[in-house]
Amino acid sequence: MKLDFQPISLDRQKEYGERLRLMPQVSSDYSFVHFWSWRNEYQLEWAWDTELVWIRQNYPSQMYWAPVGPWNRRDWQRVFQDPEWQTIQFTRIPEALFTRWKQDIGPACALQSNRDHWDYLYSVQELIELKGNRFHRKKNLLRQFVRNYAYEYLPLTEELVEKALTLQTEWCLWRDCEDSTTLEAENRAILNVFTHWQELKGVFGAGLSVDGNMVAYTVAEPLDDSTVLIHFEKGCPEHKGVYQAINQMFLENSAAHFSTVNREQDIGDSGLRKSKESYNPKAYLKKYGGRLR
Repeated sequence: MKLDFQPISLDRQKEYGERLRLMPQVSSDYSFVHFWSWRNEYQLEWAWDTELVWIRQNYPSQMYWAPVGPWNRRDWQRVFQDPEWQTIQFTRIPEALFTRWKQDIGPACALQSNRDHWDYLYSVQELIELKGNRFHRKKNLLRQFVRNYAYEYLPLTEELVEKALTLQTEWCLWRDCEDSTTLEAENRAILNVFTHWQELKGVFGAGLSVDGNMVAYTVAEPLDDSTVLIHFEKGCPEHKGVYQAINQMFLENSAAHFSTVNREQDIGDSGLRKSKESYNPKAYLKKYGGRLR
C-alpha cells in the first residue's frame, strides 16, 4: 500500500479528531495535542487513506505508529500481504491493535511489549480523595501546601498561559534543561502547546498562584468521554507540596466529571517511573513494538 506522508498541520485537527473517536483503543500518543507538541522532536508525519491516518516518525529512526481510525474494519491479513511491511519497525502499538493483528496474521505478528511506553491509568476519584494509607504521604504534602501558602487556583486562559510560560522558563533554569537533551526536548514540546494555545482544540489546564506568581501549572485534554489526559505538569520546587496540590486540585475543580486520568508513559526514566507508581495506578495501557515476520 502506497502512503503519501506529509507534515502534520493544524488545519486537519478536527478531521483527525473524528477518526480518533473511531479508534477502538486510544493511548496518550495519539491525541492531537500530544503529537503536535512532539512533532518536531520525532519528525512526525501523517498519511491519510479512506479511513485511517497513518503516523510515521523519522527520528531517531524511522518507525510507524498505529493507524488512527476504525482499524477493526481493516482486513490486516490482506494488508500485510505486501512484503514491504516486513521491513517496517512499529512502535507505540496499543494492546487492542496488537491483539487484532495476532488474530489476523498469527505468529507473523512478532511485536513485543515495551514497558517504557505503557500509559499509567488512575482513578480520578481516588486522586481527588487521597484516602487510606496508600495516599497518606500525598495527602500530608497537600495539607502542608494548603496550610503554608495563600494560593489561588486559576483555570488557564490565554492571558495566564503567559505566566505559565514564565514558570516553565524558571523551571528549566532550576532543572538545568540545557544539560539534558530529554528536558530540552520536553521544553520545546511545551512551548509548542503554549504558543498555539488558542488554535489547539480541547486543550485546557490550570495553575496555582501564590503572591501573584504562578507556582504550578498543568496542561490536559479529554482523551475520550471518560478519560482526561495530563500532558505536562510543572511546579516550583521552593513550594513544598506544590505537585500534590496541582494534581489534586486540577482533578477536583476541572476534571471531576471524568472517571480515569491517563498520565502518559515514563519513557524508561527510573525517577519518573517511581513518581508515577507512587500515585497507585489502577491499570496500565500496554503498548508493543517490533517487526512483522
